[in-house]
Amino acid sequence: MTRCALTALVLLPWALSAHAGNQQYEPLAASVRAALHAAVADQAPPDSALTNTGERARWLGEMSRRLATRIPDEAARMELLRAVHYEATRSGLDPQLVLGLIQVESGFKKYALSSAGARGYMQVMPFWTKLIGAPDSNLFHMRTNLRFGCTILRHYVDIEKGDLFRALGRYNGSLGRAEYPNIVRAAWEKNWSYPPLRLAQNP
Repeated sequence: MTRCALTALVLLPWALSAHAGNQQYEPLAASVRAALHAAVADQAPPDSALTNTGERARWLGEMSRRLATRIPDEAARMELLRAVHYEATRSGLDPQLVLGLIQVESGFKKYALSSAGARGYMQVMPFWTKLIGAPDSNLFHMRTNLRFGCTILRHYVDIEKGDLFRALGRYNGSLGRAEYPNIVRAAWEKNWSYPPLRLAQNP
């Protein structure tokens, strides 16, 4: 894909929907399965990663403004953004990266369903619920979907020793191909980049 074509895809607001490929089933060591199961089982409240009131208000306000054209209901936007920030931070991921991934994967459609069977905001394949969760886990439930999606992406980042390009390829089932990682990165940088707050320094 040329740079012009990639730019055109990113500039078309919310043009990409249910872009998911087919996350591949891979046998996991028992210790890895246990760790991933523990990660998806924890149901802590979703606000603890945004403890600074001023920082929370600024981040939520800015991200809500950017998301308003896709999710008009403010309460629904805020609920999603709080959960994204919590689940991403909890998994050691950049919340803005996760927003870019959601834009590409589902266009922020809660009930998105791909031709491969991937479900929800982060287009999680159902085999994951049996592999690391509970078989009856509802991947159309917002927090369940985000918990699984962020845990899976973190798992792939760890497998690839921090190589985000390869981790995104694994997430999409397109390892080794550039299109999907490039589209996610472009969406992240174009629509969701957020400068880190500067900490006050002592004179």
